[in-house]
Amino acid sequence: MDIRKKAVFNWSGGKDSALALYKILQQNQFEVVALLTTVNEETKLSSMHAIPHALVVKQAESIGIPLYPVFLPQDLDIYEQRMLDAANHFKAQGVAHFIFGDIYLTDVRKYREDRLHPLGIEVVEPLWNQNSTEVIQDFFASGIKTKIIVTDASKLDATFIGQDIGSAVIDLMPAEVDICGENGEYHTFSYAGGPFQHSVDFNIIETKKMFYEFKLDGGEEMTYHYWQAIFEQ
Repeated sequence: MDIRKKAVFNWSGGKDSALALYKILQQNQFEVVALLTTVNEETKLSSMHAIPHALVVKQAESIGIPLYPVFLPQDLDIYEQRMLDAANHFKAQGVAHFIFGDIYLTDVRKYREDRLHPLGIEVVEPLWNQNSTEVIQDFFASGIKTKIIVTDASKLDATFIGQDIGSAVIDLMPAEVDICGENGEYHTFSYAGGPFQHSVDFNIIETKKMFYEFKLDGGEEMTYHYWQAIFEQ
């Protein structure tokens, strides 16, 4: 009889997500029934890391856990409703735990707990409250392979795109950059080692400078620039 607790893992496709999942699978306390990921309906890229949906599917196939995509429009007004629908879908299957790969952003964890606790779903954070040096050392020890695919252009230039995360790349990062990219300085694509049963094939064909604009609550407009890897489709 399987006495493990049913859980959904919230999958970004990046290094912290892969490390957190690897730890959870090693501990064997949870039966991870699905990898939940959010995808832009129009671009078919993952919401946070801009990974093509087809590659996220390949990641899940290599890991051996079903993928549960939540497709979101450009207008994120209905984001919370679709995430609520997903949470209720899994609650009906007996899932009472949602697992995330956050490290120390307390406002992010509070946001998750405020929305999931009323549904009777607990938030599990296997990397929580470690410092970034501890996390990156755990990552190196895990054997997970991951490439930088997005950078905040104001923090890291285009030369970081396509680089595998290792001590040499970490040493090149400016002092003000969190080495785990926890403040959005960079995002990654994990493709081998750790929870992966085989390497995920992919090819980066170019790097583009992108930007996005949004309005603050006070009405001010902000523009952010970033470098993004473009994958062969």
